[in-house]
Amino acid sequence: MKLEVHALDCFYGRAQILGGVTLKVVAGEALALLGRNGAGKSTTLRAVLGLVPSMRGRIVLDGRDISGMATGRIVRRGLGWVPEDRRVFADLSVEENLEVGRQPARPGAPHWTPERLFALFPNLAELRRRPAGQISGGEQQMLTIACTLMGNPSVIMLDEPSEGLAPLIVEGMAGAILEMKRQGLAVLLAEQNMRFARAVSDRATIIEKGRIRFDGTISTLLADEAVTRAYLAV
Repeated sequence: MKLEVHALDCFYGRAQILGGVTLKVVAGEALALLGRNGAGKSTTLRAVLGLVPSMRGRIVLDGRDISGMATGRIVRRGLGWVPEDRRVFADLSVEENLEVGRQPARPGAPHWTPERLFALFPNLAELRRRPAGQISGGEQQMLTIACTLMGNPSVIMLDEPSEGLAPLIVEGMAGAILEMKRQGLAVLLAEQNMRFARAVSDRATIIEKGRIRFDGTISTLLADEAVTRAYLAV
């Protein structure tokens, strides 16, 4: 199981936002999509999910071409998405939020249950009956990921998963992503936090002004000061 993006171009009106974006992530691997604010990270994830209206190129999920497919169909094919803004049902309990995300088991993908997710995110286990609007922002981020996993995706995309979180929550988030990889998920995360990306990712792709500037292992990237200085330094 894997996700492949080939020569993806995206447009807002006449303005080209992405140009020739190509990347791949396979089962049991995490790929960090790195870049500064406005570089095209979130647009790439949204385009893969079919949320950008004008695009061309080829997107393949688990060997099936999903280019041009409606977002709902793409999700049902096994692509999970965790957006940057935490999306929970504030009046529902943590457990009830998980039930909203429940989908049937998917062949070839990890099967998640509430109890498995409470083991993955112990903070949520202690809050299972609390309304989601009464838990912290970091806990809401965990819950958003857990709800996505209840859909049993084969590939999960995370948009800035560590942003704005307390260090202890970030540490727990990193552990959860490593466990997702061990369970066989393919993980694509858009990130600015290089320390977090280094902790969880096997490879990195750098995007700048909508175009890929680097693709390789995390270790290769860290050894290349010229690339990190050119495309990642603030």
